[in-house]
Amino acid sequence: MSQLATSSVKPSLISDFKEITKMRLALSVVFSSLAGYLLGVETVNYTTLTLLAFGGYFMVGASNAFNQIIEKDLDALMDRTKNRPVAAGRMSVNTAFVIASIFTILGIVILYIINPQTAMFGAISIFLYTCVYTPLKTKTPLAVFVGAIPGAIPFMLGWVAATNDFGIEPGTLFAIQFFWQFPHFWAIGWFLFEDYKKGGFFMLPTRKQDKGTAVQTIVYTIWTLLASLVPAFGITGKLFLTPMSAIVVGLLGLGMLYFAIQLFKKMTTEAAKKLMLASVSYITLLQIVYVLDKFIR
Repeated sequence: MSQLATSSVKPSLISDFKEITKMRLALSVVFSSLAGYLLGVETVNYTTLTLLAFGGYFMVGASNAFNQIIEKDLDALMDRTKNRPVAAGRMSVNTAFVIASIFTILGIVILYIINPQTAMFGAISIFLYTCVYTPLKTKTPLAVFVGAIPGAIPFMLGWVAATNDFGIEPGTLFAIQFFWQFPHFWAIGWFLFEDYKKGGFFMLPTRKQDKGTAVQTIVYTIWTLLASLVPAFGITGKLFLTPMSAIVVGLLGLGMLYFAIQLFKKMTTEAAKKLMLASVSYITLLQIVYVLDKFIR
């Protein structure tokens, strides 16, 4: 009987830990950071790579845990979030706060071991996400603009971890992921519009599922594509993209743009979901192409 009880408790604790830290999102952030590191490094240091992976995970986990503490009452109103551990009452606010605080300390300390600049950007990311983006979400669609800043930090954080320097190269990586955030989150805001509405979140730029939002989504998709191609012109220092890789990135960008245009034409939830999936595929494949381009050429 005790063995059954133990086995039933463990999955719950594990699933709650995954949920409070948003494990899938955190792992995607770690992936971006590692890609940025590989782009910036001369010789791969596997100790630094490991520290960056853990530091990045703790950083994102802390932000997400603080977010779920602040939004617990609103999370309880939405189908998408009502089963989160704090919102559902399975985890106390105090427990979540302890987890968030420990993760913050661990994240910043581990990133500081790599170098102080990496820790600084990690701390900025946690602060903006928790103290600025989260409170703004119920007040103005401009919250997406603020949220795009910490969302864009991981890709360039890897370069800073590799070089201990912030210049045109990490700035370009930041710009790519910054512009990408808008079509990605507006697609999510579109197909989850009714659910977000229950919690008082209006994530779309016009606060509506209308042509204005769809047009802005197309514009930012184009900006994402243009920013992604800048390294092909040899003006971004050590960050360079060969013509063949630039063609691949361009085709990926046109694919994402196609789905953004489809959202404008169809104005449906299904079109928004397809754009969201296309955006995730785009940023992941772009980072892979960038890294392969560096090591294969």
